[in-house]
Amino acid sequence: MYVLGISAYYHDAAAALLKDGKVVAAAQEERFSRKKHDSGFPLHAISYCLEEAAISGTDLDAIVFYEKPFIKFERLLETYLAFTPKGVMSFLASMPVWLKDKLFLKTNLRRELSELFKVDTKKLPKLFFAEHHQSHAASAFFASPYQKAAVLCMDGVGEWTTTSAWLGDGNKLQLQWEIDFPHSLGMLYSAFTYYTGFKVNSGEYKLMGLAPYGKPIYVDLILENLIDVKADGSFRLNMKYFDFATNLTMTNRHFSKLFGGPPRPREAELTQREMDIAASIQKVTEMIVLRLARHLHTQTGADALCLAGGVALNCVANGVLLREGPFKEIWVQPAAGDSGGSLGAALATYYQHFNNQRHVEEKADGMAGGYLGPRFANDEIEKDLKTLGATYTKVEDGDLFAQVAKSLGEEAVVGWFQGRMEFGPRALGGRSILGDPRSAKMQSIMNLKIKYRESFRPFAPAVLAEDVSDYFEINAASPYMLMVAPIRKELRITHEGDDKLFGIARLNLPRSSLPAVTHVDYSARLQTVHEETNPRFYNLLKSFKAQTGCPVLVNTSFNVRGEPIVCSVEDAFRCFINTEMDYLVVENFVLSKREQKVIKTDNKTWLSNFELD
Repeated sequence: MYVLGISAYYHDAAAALLKDGKVVAAAQEERFSRKKHDSGFPLHAISYCLEEAAISGTDLDAIVFYEKPFIKFERLLETYLAFTPKGVMSFLASMPVWLKDKLFLKTNLRRELSELFKVDTKKLPKLFFAEHHQSHAASAFFASPYQKAAVLCMDGVGEWTTTSAWLGDGNKLQLQWEIDFPHSLGMLYSAFTYYTGFKVNSGEYKLMGLAPYGKPIYVDLILENLIDVKADGSFRLNMKYFDFATNLTMTNRHFSKLFGGPPRPREAELTQREMDIAASIQKVTEMIVLRLARHLHTQTGADALCLAGGVALNCVANGVLLREGPFKEIWVQPAAGDSGGSLGAALATYYQHFNNQRHVEEKADGMAGGYLGPRFANDEIEKDLKTLGATYTKVEDGDLFAQVAKSLGEEAVVGWFQGRMEFGPRALGGRSILGDPRSAKMQSIMNLKIKYRESFRPFAPAVLAEDVSDYFEINAASPYMLMVAPIRKELRITHEGDDKLFGIARLNLPRSSLPAVTHVDYSARLQTVHEETNPRFYNLLKSFKAQTGCPVLVNTSFNVRGEPIVCSVEDAFRCFINTEMDYLVVENFVLSKREQKVIKTDNKTWLSNFELD
């Protein structure tokens, strides 16, 4: 039985395909279109999923959209009516889009699918619509390694719901309670994202990364004015300070007055105020998440917790929940945002509508390590490299890992393109840029010369799963880079007078024997690498450990600022040639930057931005 899930038209469009309940393929549309956070109909993602399964659109048993547009439209209308006359301009701006496209989404979907599958709309598989938070919850529980678990979903807003709690058991998923719009933890965090000068729906992780540079001096101000939080974690926002319900901005003049000035203009210099604000809202978020989880544990008695929704990508809060929360085990959906809604919609339909039985593999989730995107064979890769005019060497596996490990140990930066592309926002060793974590200069090299992004942004360590507790204070797996843990105390480096430094001045002080992956608060957003799900990345780490004694590598996503993670060989080569990466490794092909010339493809020419010897 084949079920196709789709998310689209709001942000992060994606498609996911199930075969008899197993995830066959899943991918975000942005990876193919090269438009970051592409929200359009996921034409390429659907085509890829069908191609991976070697089926046509008419072979599908069901197609499921990840939310219900009519209920969302109802929320929009009721919200504008409740706040009338405030927000009239925003209402007038949004109505044409709804009346033209979104309100008639079912018709538009059928038309798009008909054109893609090249069949009459009458011959299309049956089209279903799941609810937004149902899709999140299903993506979290049905893909998890648990037979029974509590489920907590937190995001901006779906149709009405912003936070929901569920109990999953076998093929059942029952709603326990929910919090409705406009009271939203995701919207609260996004409001601070906006106020500190970052882009909403994409800059939240920057705010999280900025928080350790500040002090949480505004926590009481936030709790006394912006949000009322109860002992069980339930909350209500004071809408006097927010404009997201009716206007095109997140905060207003009351918010600005509360924090002593207007929002930071995008790209303006970051000050201590922004850092302290970031630290404060991060602490408030952690407090709310912890209270919600404790209440849900008391309510359900479950030993395990599953998380989804955009707030579940806050890996700092996840780490706090793992260390201080009541649950024995926590599993976070790697595509926790709206892209994962495509998978959740398919899973909800397969189990809840068709009532299929669910079989959980012991200690194994249903995400295949997150490697659910396209892969490329060596003969296809070589053909592409020749077309690109690349200079390369083919190296067999027996020598490849040792050769790349040696280059990494010499402080080279390596683009690593192997196996299937990851589903979700994190690069996990399929489409990654790698470096030596022992290098004191690696963080600044990668930020300024490779990623072209803010210098304060931390990098993540990828560590052999069996060695993780030797370097980090954690006893759990973190395969999806969604947990932050402290580095072990004996590996830390302290500095006299560090407490007198503020903000970015603390950045250049090495914090541990792994300075490139240790944040200013001695934490790291880590990925445990497992032989079962990514043997090639695992073997590279094993080789690096054999040569250096260190089982850890810097792992960041294979892209530059403002672009999606690379998908194809051409994407990888273009990123490689236009940054200061030293090597590109595409399966068994190794490319050295020094050996590349002028490259032409599709009548475009890229010149390497370095001096040839």
